[in-house]
Amino acid sequence: MKRIEGVSQNKAGPVGRVVLRMARRKTRQIAGAETERMIEPLEAYAHLPRLMLGYGALEDATARQHRVDARLKVLAELKAATLTQCEYCIDIGSHIAARAGITEDQLLALPRYRESDLFGDLEKLVLDYAVGMSSTPVAVSDDLFTRLREHFDDPQIVELTNIIAVENMRGRFNLALGIGSSGFREGLVCAVPDRAPDQNGVLAAASGAAEGAGGSSAAA
Repeated sequence: MKRIEGVSQNKAGPVGRVVLRMARRKTRQIAGAETERMIEPLEAYAHLPRLMLGYGALEDATARQHRVDARLKVLAELKAATLTQCEYCIDIGSHIAARAGITEDQLLALPRYRESDLFGDLEKLVLDYAVGMSSTPVAVSDDLFTRLREHFDDPQIVELTNIIAVENMRGRFNLALGIGSSGFREGLVCAVPDRAPDQNGVLAAASGAAEGAGGSSAAA
């Protein structure tokens, strides 16, 4: 349940109305569909119009970066979403991933990606980075970073790091305010919530959720 009510488009000020209208159109373009709750996070930001503008600028700048392969970014972003366990992020992220060619089997295999033959070596490396960045404290080793440098230049690493960091921010913001699923994957397969490795490096996946997900949406 939402803990605060966002500012709807018809109740926002002139600037807020423009930003919310643009956000709805942009989200529809990215997700390929529209739901009633699809811009609830931005409606929460609309309580502080200046902050909403700054956040919107960050999201827009992030979306305009194309140095890293889009599929890799989608996987990293969705993995980070599963680790924050944000229903909104998992729901819309799974929908965007499906549009990018990520299969239902791959969505459900994310908690066990290291052992799965559904992901290539580079995909697993990027997923490792998403896990390391999404851990508390951050667990990005020198070895992991060296392996990243074998495939990505500095601007690409910054782009990949930014998308994972932004996804962590989104998830924590939404969870704190009780913002739930946006409804994109209702009745469809979603990625499942996960957990980052514990201090011994053992992946503590949400196995119960994974086993019970079957062919239904885990986030809807």
